[in-house]
Amino acid sequence: MMLYPPVAELASKVGSRYQLVNLVARRAREIAARNEKMGFSPVEKPVSTAINEVYAGKLTLVGHTAVTKTESELEAEAAAAAAKNISVDF
Repeated sequence: MMLYPPVAELASKVGSRYQLVNLVARRAREIAARNEKMGFSPVEKPVSTAINEVYAGKLTLVGHTAVTKTESELEAEAAAAAAKNISVDF
């Protein structure tokens, strides 16, 4: 069975599998609480959404704090990397 995105790749983005599990669980709880508060029934489960955010670079750890990046911040990083002629993965 092939998992996508690969756990090893996700763990490398945040430091370790332990940090990955904690980050994804924390974010999934935030997403679930927001959906419940708004009465929204999501197509994707909160854990899947959180995992995809980590994989896309929208959710990272800074120290021991989870940081969610906005689309404009991701675009600014890509533009800065392009100016330096560096490849950025999304």
